[in-house]
Amino acid sequence: MTTTQPTTAPIAPITRTQLACDIDELRTLFLFEHLSDEQLLWLCSHGHVELIDPGVLYREGDPATDFYVLLEGSLAMYRRVGVDDVEIARTSQVGVYAGAWAAYLGERVPQTYSQTLRVLEPSRYYVLAAADFASFMDDWFPMAVHLLEGLFFGQQSSQAATGQRERLLALGSLSAGLTHELNNPAAAATRATATLRERVAGMRHKLAMLASGIYDREQLEQIIHLQEKAVKALARQRASEVVPTALEVSDLEDALGEWFDEHDIAGGWDLAPNFVAAGLGTEWLDGVASWVGPEVLEGAVRWLSYTLETESLMNEVEDATGRISALVGAAKQYSQIGRAPDQTADVHELLDSTVTMLERQLGDGITVVKDYDRTLPPIHVFAAELNQVWTNLIDNAAQAMDGPTGKKGTLTLTTRRVDDWLEVEVADTGPGIPDGVVDRIFEPFFTTKPVGSGTGLGLDISWRIVVGKHHGDLSVTSEPGDTRFRVRLPYSSTEGPTP
Repeated sequence: MTTTQPTTAPIAPITRTQLACDIDELRTLFLFEHLSDEQLLWLCSHGHVELIDPGVLYREGDPATDFYVLLEGSLAMYRRVGVDDVEIARTSQVGVYAGAWAAYLGERVPQTYSQTLRVLEPSRYYVLAAADFASFMDDWFPMAVHLLEGLFFGQQSSQAATGQRERLLALGSLSAGLTHELNNPAAAATRATATLRERVAGMRHKLAMLASGIYDREQLEQIIHLQEKAVKALARQRASEVVPTALEVSDLEDALGEWFDEHDIAGGWDLAPNFVAAGLGTEWLDGVASWVGPEVLEGAVRWLSYTLETESLMNEVEDATGRISALVGAAKQYSQIGRAPDQTADVHELLDSTVTMLERQLGDGITVVKDYDRTLPPIHVFAAELNQVWTNLIDNAAQAMDGPTGKKGTLTLTTRRVDDWLEVEVADTGPGIPDGVVDRIFEPFFTTKPVGSGTGLGLDISWRIVVGKHHGDLSVTSEPGDTRFRVRLPYSSTEGPTP
């Protein structure tokens, strides 16, 4: 069971009694069993045995001054998560070691304790100073040190390079999606503008007809009045939540087409869609016929059709440019351009901008449900890096719901407050994570995706951003049809995220 200890609890003084070192006892340990007597004597002459009473032996982040090997007793290891120390191991196995084990790497790595060690009962430890441990390794095992250095720094370098590639791949995918999303409204605006130019040219022709005097003053006033009514009807129809089906639209256009034929108006089939879009049917056109008279009916109907079509085209341009503006705004919010790295942010804005950026990856088959607690106060975070976390989690969810017949399922984003944590839950209805691998998914380079489909660093990067940089927590529960990743960010931290 995972237990926690407050990191703010003071370290009570513990009693440490120095004892004699016995090379025969050291020889029984798996760590030293193949050492020569000369090496064991060196260990005993430079180190010593201590009897240590229960308590905290050292804290995570403190300078790593000593290397410890358990000879007798029991211990527990803790890692800091938020404001708590979370127990990660508990053992009484003789020979386990902890402390300054990375001393042989020198100043190339931070020489601090990577965990907190708590002695659970009176225990004996072999203790060796960090400098002596580094000297022992360099003098007696130079080849092993070189191999370990190569492994450590090589993996670190490989992880950094692959992590950079992961970020570049994600950026490339997002750029391609954003380009696609921008192209659609841009093309729509271009098409609408070209058609609008033609219709404006037609309106100029109609103005020339008006100037010729074929309409009297009363008829012109009536047509202008009808024009305003038609525009208002189009606006109401556009704002209405009731959208006619394709079959209903076809029936309305057929009825209008017949009306135009009955009134000897040529090309009525081209005019009908404009009136249907405004929700204007044959009854409204009957009113037009009674108001303007038969001698100018066709001209009046065409004038009204031009008006409606021009208004619809302007609406299309407005919608398209509004979509472009929204996408650019989402991209700016997502990338945090022009903003400080750490800032107080509304997590919902970060989630929404990420969803907008990933719309193409989600596809039409995935329904996005947002169950937000809008009363949550803003939180101090590294916003751009948190967006990378949301990207990894949402993209993984989308890929999990990509089945043999295409992407299908529900992505649910939930925000809530749990004690002093802000919790964000990303849930999907995919097949779930197998029990045998669910405990490994945060490991670097581990992936369940096909070869070439992932580097295995997305969740590792997310873990380091949430846990390492924000002192938060990242966990997962999974069963078929219900996988939930939970990100917890602390509200109570007064120091803010760690650079």
